[in-house]
Amino acid sequence: MSHRLTLNRIEPVTHDTHHLVFDRPEGFEFTPGQAVDLALDREGWREEARPFTFVSLPGEAGLEFVIKSYPEHDGVTEQIGRMTPGDAVLIDEPWGAIRDEGAGTFIAGGAGVTPFVAVLRQRLQKEGTLEGCRLIFSNATEQDIILRDTFEGMTGLQTEFIVTDQQDPGPGVMAGRIDRAFLKDRVGQEAGRFYVCGPEPMIEDVTGALRDLGVEDDRIVVEDLD
Repeated sequence: MSHRLTLNRIEPVTHDTHHLVFDRPEGFEFTPGQAVDLALDREGWREEARPFTFVSLPGEAGLEFVIKSYPEHDGVTEQIGRMTPGDAVLIDEPWGAIRDEGAGTFIAGGAGVTPFVAVLRQRLQKEGTLEGCRLIFSNATEQDIILRDTFEGMTGLQTEFIVTDQQDPGPGVMAGRIDRAFLKDRVGQEAGRFYVCGPEPMIEDVTGALRDLGVEDDRIVVEDLD
């Protein structure tokens, strides 16, 4: 079933990322970490649906997304970034994606962090702390870090921010890559499960490195696109 959502609010998160708040259809249910295929409800764009993950929780009044614009791509995310209150989108039913399977290490690249937002928010709401959880978040530069203040403000969550295209980032951010050398001291049993989300090449590289370091497949959780 398709649902039509009206945009209530849009605000910048970073220089190329926006937080969008839509109304919520009556009876619409989803699980933290799930995504929907979303299309602009306007001529020429209704067939151009793209997957985006909710950052809101099931008990909240609206449906919220954090969406990064990629002007160099096909234009859908660029158009979304230009939306104004009153504009509408079409979404299908929520599907799979990452779900909470226990405390662990959350490894994200760029906008791939969005499934972790609701998962961590719900876990914090239920447990009162994110003790035992770590977020390793890679971006191109420090200004690309999405919701940094939000993550740093989550009680008990350890955060490690890493940038690939900036040699001298500011305090609390390191330069480098999430590769085998970076992960080798972070794969003990105390690290729990490894949740990995980001661009497909990154997912392949990180999961390959984890397996090479002896992490069992049942400790690796990746986005299910089936």
